[in-house]
Amino acid sequence: MRTAIYARYSSVNQREASIADQVEVCTRYVDKQGWAIVGTYTDAAISGASRFRPGYQTLLSDLDHGIFDVLVVEALDRLGRKLSDIADLHDRCVFARIKLHAVNVGEIGAMHVGMLGTMAQLYLSDLGEKTWRGQLGRALQGKVPGGKAYGYELIGPERGERRIKQSEAAIVRRIFTEFANGCSPRAIARQLNFEQIPGPEGRVWGDTTIRGQADRGTGILNNALYAGRL
Repeated sequence: MRTAIYARYSSVNQREASIADQVEVCTRYVDKQGWAIVGTYTDAAISGASRFRPGYQTLLSDLDHGIFDVLVVEALDRLGRKLSDIADLHDRCVFARIKLHAVNVGEIGAMHVGMLGTMAQLYLSDLGEKTWRGQLGRALQGKVPGGKAYGYELIGPERGERRIKQSEAAIVRRIFTEFANGCSPRAIARQLNFEQIPGPEGRVWGDTTIRGQADRGTGILNNALYAGRL
């Protein structure tokens, strides 16, 4: 039977080899069944809480177009951490008459989806609670609660300590000055890109990078860190 393999890991702290390891395990499983691999779909450093993963979305498209007959994963939670997402995928497989297999379980049925999907959902909820507590604790200590902010760099052996990165801080000050002088976020982003000034994480600037969302405290202009509140 025509077989597809899906592999994923969620954290940038995990090894890229994790993908290769999963594919290898799945390949051995497929070979043992005497099936033929027609496609391999992967997502690196992307949370299973999100359905909007490039590899996963391509997988869903090919599933709907009947590209493969069997889908194999190392474990069910590689497909996602939300019970609703796992159940949705299982329903689509049933409708398309595609078999779903996990190496650690075998063929996946409705009972597996309910039991293993619930476990994955509970793991995600517990992880979210622990992450929130950790971020709150670091914020109360005056340290970085989440990821690295543009204009700062992490220092020292203790997690969460930071210092101003002067080259980027100058860009932050420029953005606030130009915005105060009446420039729109879109115009500011366009000029920064024209001058080939790299944005956060080396990406190009967009108006949303600068504007963000006020209710969520995102973007350069709405980040409480730049106002001295964090």
